[in-house]
This record gives sequence, C-alpha cells and structure tokens, in this order.
Amino acid sequence: MFRFKFIYFMNLTELARILRVSPQEMRDTLPQIGFHIGQKAIKIDNKTSKKIIKNWSILTSRLEIQKEKDASAKLAQEQEEAGEAEKKEVKIPPFIAVRDFAALAGLPISKVLSELMKNGIFASMNEEIDFETASIVGADLGLEVKPDDSSGEENKGEEEKNKLKTALEKEDKGDLSARPPIIVIMGHVDHGKTKLLDAIRKTDVAAGEAGGITQHIGAYQVNRKNKLITFIDTPGHEAFTAMRSRGAKVADIAILVVAADDGVKPQTKEAYNIIKASKTPFLVAINKIDKEGADINKTKQELSSQLGITPEDWGGKTICAPISALAGDGVEDLLDMVLLTADMESGNMKANPNTKAIGTVIESRVDKGEGPVATILIQNGTLRTGDPLSFNKQDYGKVRSLKNYKGETVKEAGPSMPVKIIGLKIAPAVGDILEVGEGEKIKAKKMKPKEQKSAVVKQAEEGDDDKIKKVNIIIKSDVLGSAEAIEESLEKINTADVKADIVHKGLGNITEGDIEKSQAMGAMLVGFNVKSSPRAEEFAREKGVAVKLYDIIYDLLNDVKKDMQEAAGIELVRVDLGKVKIAEIFRTESKRQIVGGKVLEGTIESGSNIEVLRDKEIIARGKLIKLQAGKQDVKEVEADNECGILYEGDPVIQVGDILQFHKEKEVIKRI
Repeated sequence: MFRFKFIYFMNLTELARILRVSPQEMRDTLPQIGFHIGQKAIKIDNKTSKKIIKNWSILTSRLEIQKEKDASAKLAQEQEEAGEAEKKEVKIPPFIAVRDFAALAGLPISKVLSELMKNGIFASMNEEIDFETASIVGADLGLEVKPDDSSGEENKGEEEKNKLKTALEKEDKGDLSARPPIIVIMGHVDHGKTKLLDAIRKTDVAAGEAGGITQHIGAYQVNRKNKLITFIDTPGHEAFTAMRSRGAKVADIAILVVAADDGVKPQTKEAYNIIKASKTPFLVAINKIDKEGADINKTKQELSSQLGITPEDWGGKTICAPISALAGDGVEDLLDMVLLTADMESGNMKANPNTKAIGTVIESRVDKGEGPVATILIQNGTLRTGDPLSFNKQDYGKVRSLKNYKGETVKEAGPSMPVKIIGLKIAPAVGDILEVGEGEKIKAKKMKPKEQKSAVVKQAEEGDDDKIKKVNIIIKSDVLGSAEAIEESLEKINTADVKADIVHKGLGNITEGDIEKSQAMGAMLVGFNVKSSPRAEEFAREKGVAVKLYDIIYDLLNDVKKDMQEAAGIELVRVDLGKVKIAEIFRTESKRQIVGGKVLEGTIESGSNIEVLRDKEIIARGKLIKLQAGKQDVKEVEADNECGILYEGDPVIQVGDILQFHKEKEVIKRI
C-alpha cells in the first residue's frame, strides 16, 4: 500500500473553474489551441493541465485574433464575390431615369448620384441619362450595361415620352408654321430670376412669394415688337432641380442669370449643366450691374474659366447681356437678343396649329373650388373647350374651361401658349404629356401617375435593408410639383444609417384622415403651402399628433434633419494616439505589468486602450492604468520621450514589443 497521495489527473470541471470558463467552452477551445483531449473526457493529466493554465491567456488571445483575421478574410471574400455578382448584365433603353437605373443596378440612388457627380454630371433622381452615360457610370459601379433592344413593356415609357417628337415628325412640313419661342430663365438662388420676369411682364410675382423663392412653375407671355414670347418661370433653389430640368426640356432658349456682384455659384453650374445636357441654345444675363461690388469683367472671367462659356465680345459665341432687373436697365436689349436668337433657331420652332393638341404639364394642383387643374404648355396643335384629354392612354376628362396667363377665359390655345385647364378628373404630374383623344376610363382607387412606381423600383424598395433607421413622413402639399421637389430634397440628405421615408403624400389641406394615418404609421405629418382646419387641429390634439405647416422649404428640410439626427444616434469612433517600444519589464503580476519604453510616435494618454504587437501581430489587448514620466504621474507623454506604464491585461509583454494606444470616442452621427 502507498501512504502518499499523488495527483496525476485533474477533473475538467476543476480546470474550467480555474480558467473561468464553462466546461463545454473549454472542451471546444482546447483543440483549437493544440490540446486534443476529446469531447467526452472527464479528467486530464496534471502535466497537461499545468501547460493549459500557463498558456491559456496567450493562446486564446491569439485564437481570437486569428478568428478576427479569418472573419475579415471571409468578409473580404464575400465582398469580392458580391462585387463579381454585381458585375451582372444590365439592359437599359436609350434613355433611363437615374432612379430606375439605380433600381436595376440594385444600388442606392445616392451612390449612383455620387458616381454621376464624380463624372461631372449633376442630375436629379428623376432626370434621365443616356445609354453612354449609364455605361460609363455602370463600369465604375461594377456593372456591364447593355442596350435593351426589346420593344415590350420596358419601352412603353420611352414611347410615351417621345409622343411629342413623333407627333411633330409625322406632320407635313407644309402644314407647319412659326410659333412663339419658349424661354426658360435659370440660375443661382437670389441672382434675380424672378425680378427679371417682373421687369419683363411688369407684374410683381416676388412680393407674394415666401422666403423670396419662387415656389411653383408658371408660364407667361409678353409682346415685344409685335412678336409673342413665352416665358417659363422655374425656381432657382436646388430643391427644385426636377422642376427646373423639366422646364429646360420644353424650352427653345434658356437665359442663364448670373449676378455681377456674386459671380458663378454652385446652382449656376447645375443650371448650366441642365441647359448643356438638353442642348438648348442660351444667353447669359449678367444681372445686378448697378449693385455695389458688381464686376462684369470678373463675372465673364468666371463664366469662361469655370463653365467654359466665352462671351461674344471676347471672341466667343455666347451673348452676355448686362442688365439690372430691379431698375429695368438693359432688359429691352436682352429681349431683342432673345428675338435674334429665336430668328436663328426659327427652323426648330414650328408647329401645326390645325391638328389635335399635345403639350407638357408645367403646373398641377387641386383647387378647392375648381378641383384638379393643370397648367399646360401647348407644343403642337390647338386645344379647345370640350376636347377630351388623355395621358398614357388613360382618360383624364374633358376641357370644361380654359384660362390664359392673365386669368382670362379663352376658347382655344395654340402652339407655345400656356393655358390653365379646368375639368380634369385627376391631377396630372408635372412633366406629363397630355394629348387630345379618348382614353381608357380610370378605375376606382387608381393611383395618380406620379404615385405609380415601376416594378423595378418597387422591387428595389422592398429589398431595403431593415437595419437602416427611418423617419416616416406624410406630406400634404398644394401642388404635385412641390411634393416632388420635397421628395428629391429629402433623398439628398439620406445616409447609409438613416433615411427620410415618405410613406404617403397627397394634395390639399390637412384632414382628420391624415392625422389617423400619421398616428397609425408613426409618421411626421407635414404640410407645405396648405392649411389645417380647426376641426383637424382639435383631432390632432386628441390623438397627440404634431402637425407642422411650412411655406418655406428650407425650414421643412431643417426640421426633418433634426429628427433624422435624433434617429441616427451616436457611434463609437476609434482615435489612434501613438506607439511605445518596450525597453524594460519592471514587474509582472497575474493581470498586470509595469513596463518602460520610449514613445515612437504620437502622444500617449492615461486611460487609453492598448494593443500589444509582436512581429506586427496583435497578441493581447489591455488598458493603460497609470502613466509616469520622470517618476511623476502624468496624463500624457509625447513622442521621443521615455515613460513608465502600468498595463492591465494578460501579462505577456516582452522587451521589444510595440504597444499601440487608442481611445474610443462617442461621436454623433452626422447627416
């Protein structure tokens, strides 16, 4: 018999207790760090257990680091495979809306818009790009873009868009006659576009506009030297890019307004890009020449250097007319230049007044007394009272009444004439092309054209990442153009983390039904240029729903941004501080070490996090508890100075190791 008790084995549960892990976690980990004891083992020999206890911290740290590397490698591989998968074949028609292109590509609209901007194309999500542009951008985004030669459903939208062009091409040249030129005025906000129109048509539009910004597209006619000129009034603020681009598409000539005291600005460039893309002949009106600080030559220099516009008096081809819209100076000369340009382009400004009318909607709204009304610019034929109207082969009702830009009732409207139509069954969208003809009856509860989204867009929206935080919004506006402008503006401020999601939009004043929708959807209820009835306000108070009304788009966007900011929350951002090379180990304890070294770079701060690097690999992580320099406790030590460090963590630091220091900072996510 032996009287001495030797412990040759240790229970695995006891070993797990020493290592402070569960027995199963230990069983799973041991094979990964080189100890193969089997899943069913109950005991382990004493020699092996001592090795495990001694090396557990180091080996498991290395294991975690390796897992991180493997995870990173896997993620990189998945991203690479995803990138290859994204190089799918995408077929598109000759022209496609940016929004639809993004949906086909399976990419966020913001990413496509960003890529377009990198290529010098400032387009909105509703604007169209041609096949060549889509191919260039698609290649940058990892797509193989090919032309879609099919004549099926995909091309119906393109056919609808080309109805006007087709209608004019079908006309016998002998039936065509000259029509008034259609002019669009564009430029940077506050450069005087509305004041120029005031000077031209002798009416004060700006006085009634909120915030000094034109809120809606309108059209007017003036008589100069017994010749009619039609002007489209498009807003200047970037929120109305969609309206402005639509205006450029229906115009014959553009006037780019640039303030002599302010020069070329971002929206000047945007406006010029729209004009250039639409291949519209244009003139430049250098406005505010009577204002202090005005410099016509400097403005011309900026036009030349930044936009490539060479003024006529500098040897170029672009007319640059100096004016003061406020005083009226130079305005008549500008109109003469417009007529001169129109004469040069007269071959492209013809229409047949003796056929069925076709034209573009430049304004649309629901009037309390008149119902759905639209301002249409007739581009071919003559529209008469009683004519049936259709869009996309759908019946939109008959013309009950026509009113010209002065508000006078007229019996008919010929080419280039803007006219308000009363008698529509439904409000069309800005940019829709209406034509005279019977269409199919609109079924009950059918959505308005701009509410109808293509299947590809719906599919993309349904696949949105659920992790993105959303601020739900219900918008009620006076006109469809405003709702479209707001939607585009919100699209621009969306981020990868949070987005403004318009769950419903409609026309007219705030109703009790809107308040119920807001409560049910947990959505902001905003009204633009509309009112809320006392009954609706009382109902909102009962339901605890906040109704916000705006007449200036800046205020609306700022308030939505605040809500988005709140939803975005905060994120932890790593801030790298510096590095120390270890020269000496003073003391080593179970979970701490006191070491000394020299700061190689940056600044070391007390309380920061530490990564222990050996052979450029992280072998452990810890924390800086105390920092000394010259035997004094300090808060920080800069580069090229020696320091002592109290390190808390696995005691694995050796002479020659590099300690890498960083902090995690809470940062509010910016949108």
